[in-house]
Amino acid sequence: MRRQALIVGGGIGGLCAAISLSLTGWDVQVFEQASQITEIGAGLQVSPNGVKILERIGVMERLNSALFEPEAIEIRMGISGRPILYLPMKGAAAQRWGAPYIQVHRADLITALLARLEALQRGAVQTGCAVRGYAPCKDGAEVILTNGQRIQADLVIGADGIHSKIRHQMHGPDAPRFTGNYAWRALVPKAQLDALAPPPSGCIWAGPKKHAVTTYVRGGDVVNFVGIVEQTIWREESWSRTGDRQETLADFDGWAPPITAILEQAEVLHKWALFDRAPLPQWHDGHVVLIGDAAHPMLPSMAQGAVQSLEDGYHLARTLGAAEGANIPAACARHYAQRIARTSKVQRVSAENLQLFHKSSRGAQMMSYAPIWLAGQLTPSLVHRRNDWLYGAAIPPLNI
Repeated sequence: MRRQALIVGGGIGGLCAAISLSLTGWDVQVFEQASQITEIGAGLQVSPNGVKILERIGVMERLNSALFEPEAIEIRMGISGRPILYLPMKGAAAQRWGAPYIQVHRADLITALLARLEALQRGAVQTGCAVRGYAPCKDGAEVILTNGQRIQADLVIGADGIHSKIRHQMHGPDAPRFTGNYAWRALVPKAQLDALAPPPSGCIWAGPKKHAVTTYVRGGDVVNFVGIVEQTIWREESWSRTGDRQETLADFDGWAPPITAILEQAEVLHKWALFDRAPLPQWHDGHVVLIGDAAHPMLPSMAQGAVQSLEDGYHLARTLGAAEGANIPAACARHYAQRIARTSKVQRVSAENLQLFHKSSRGAQMMSYAPIWLAGQLTPSLVHRRNDWLYGAAIPPLNI
């Protein structure tokens, strides 16, 4: 009989796990609490390690019209716009790491993942289906829905995000630490910005006690903005809270015209606090396992949250491919043992990078940015080499 997996959460990690497991012979069912999949979220940067997984599971071909391949990764001064670093990426990423570096709207990536899963197992996703928790059962585990219904399977995957109910049951209340930063995000059609559109790159704009990142989505037709600002106190951790335009403009007062133009033209500005969490001592409890943000939420400073969720879903399926029935808990333990060092490093470096581009004094800026400028001018390959461990990861085929 085909083994069965219940996946709590229809986000990037959960859908990747569902597709990967389906390709390896599992029956999958995804429970998504939202009543429908909508335009939630904003722009994502998917580095070559994530793109290679999307290629392996047959999703990239569904993304071609929606993605944008940036010319470069740039660093500029936020106020003057003066360039600090320019690293070519278009073509160079595939040559060095085996796949391109792309930018895409989260909703477009979710749509492509959903379409691929539907082609493999029609009706695998149930929306409007909230999960209360899980329980062990003979040779497996069961999901408990909020309506009291219990559904059994060989495996339960908690892919239910940063406020995971599955993680809460497995490890108890977590203790998120406010990083002293909050973030703005916005989307603006490029046509509205005209000559003030930012460069066609992944551009970091560095400034005193804050920085911004501009990227492109929807095939290059829409500009995605994220701005991270230092703040001393915050009580709420929310992705969907909206903010005031005048507050945003005050945060980035005097910055380069592309930044202020984005903030002036944005229809909606979202604001959320950045919290981090320590790595967990384990990701599984018998036949129940965590992936993605439920297992290792990470700050956006390396643009790896979505990519590490893809890695989790794919790696879990590969690890389970060699397991039979009673060996599922052992496979989940191996998945953790093989992934924890990598995800913990990404968490740590993301936290370290958070304020890398927040230097306030001229002296501090020179100390930090002059070596980056010089390395980009003289030895760009050495700058690329810093990401070899991450972007160049080998992605073996699934055990089909």
